[in-house]
Amino acid sequence: MRLLRPAPLLASLVLLAAMALPAPVAAADLDIPPLHYQQRTLPNGLQVLSVEDHSSPNVAVQMWYHVGSKDDPKGRSGFAHLFEHLMFKSTRHMQAEQMDRLTEDVGGANNATTSDDVTNYFEVVPANYLQTLLWAEAERLSSLNVDEPNFKSERAVVEEEYRQSVLANPYGKLFNAIDPDSYTVHPYRRPTIGSIEDLEAATLPDVIDFHRTFYRPDNATLIVAGDFDPKQLDAWVDQYFGWIPKPATPIPRVTATEPKRRKNRRVTITAATAPLPAVALSWLIPPAADSADTIALQVAAALLARGDASRLYQALVYRHQVAREVDAEADVRVGPGLFLAYAILASGHAPEEAEKLLHEEIIWLATQPIPADELERAKTLLLTDELKQRQTAQGLAFALGQAALIGGDVARANTDLAALQKVTAKDVHRVLQKYVTGAYHVTIDYLPAAKAAQPSSGESAK
Repeated sequence: MRLLRPAPLLASLVLLAAMALPAPVAAADLDIPPLHYQQRTLPNGLQVLSVEDHSSPNVAVQMWYHVGSKDDPKGRSGFAHLFEHLMFKSTRHMQAEQMDRLTEDVGGANNATTSDDVTNYFEVVPANYLQTLLWAEAERLSSLNVDEPNFKSERAVVEEEYRQSVLANPYGKLFNAIDPDSYTVHPYRRPTIGSIEDLEAATLPDVIDFHRTFYRPDNATLIVAGDFDPKQLDAWVDQYFGWIPKPATPIPRVTATEPKRRKNRRVTITAATAPLPAVALSWLIPPAADSADTIALQVAAALLARGDASRLYQALVYRHQVAREVDAEADVRVGPGLFLAYAILASGHAPEEAEKLLHEEIIWLATQPIPADELERAKTLLLTDELKQRQTAQGLAFALGQAALIGGDVARANTDLAALQKVTAKDVHRVLQKYVTGAYHVTIDYLPAAKAAQPSSGESAK
């Protein structure tokens, strides 16, 4: 159920199709109808967001808990991720895995993800099953069986997921190392998937305490989107969620502040499963609340790495042929995020070759004129992603959740699209010069074990 970051967003087919058509309408000229959402908060603190859409006879139900891997207890990484799995086990009135029966058996689907900041559970079903799903989510919130058998069985599942996605994956150790090596103080440095050592050290009382601390109505957001009657929805939400008590204890919040970097740092990681070397670079960027900068950084990442015509692909894969895969990402979070660039090398090439070219292309983008059609293409691709997502009830709900919980304001489901269309070349130059070319970075050299060299001064090896 856990989706591991990063997943390369290579949209070459979309880009080639766009290039074959007449020039797209400039993003700034698009008139996008706003999402007409409703929001309210129950007396017990549960936030409820909804958007009515009768274009299909389906409804999406999502529960977003304001807890992610940054909230894991010290020395217990992977707890938020563990609960993503535990929430599919039994409750007072539901058998284990019954959520599958309530969704898949009626033609729907369900899943969940854990990130640094949130854990969310989501379902989509025919609209006439909305009441059932609301009852089921309230049941999971109020009556989950956090017992020894469920804990041990799901811990084993998470540990096996770690083995498959981190240890067996040729580049799993690289991506899993980005957060620990990019942060020094902030708990974002704990990988979301956790570690086998920390999970094995956990006890049932640890798990019960974590559940009691974070899985409560005043730490959750219920989102419903699709084909429903608003008055009926409110009545069902009051019926199934309104009685759940709000705990008297406060919710602990992360207060750590990541210090400004004072120098560049280099780390070397080796992996027996890696067929080819790789290199990754990371820079600190501001929290999602700083929308003017983070949205411009997302445009910069799209210019660098979105599709085969992007700058990094053209330079590293096509012209110089030093890499077989490249990507860049503005990883925006509630707290300080990361601007990332990485390359998986072609045979016969070393990380320093790719690193040099990555820096050159980023500096060029940060300082030289950006052709208007290239900028508009990047913005249009990002805008198209958002609009395509909103064609489904599930996508509408995700748009609300992302805006409310990561962006800090549900209104950003509308305002961010307008802000994206207004990003200029000067904005791209400004944010790259401020956070990337004018800032310190971490370099991660990823080497096949047989080719690992001794670390030089200032390096660390893993």
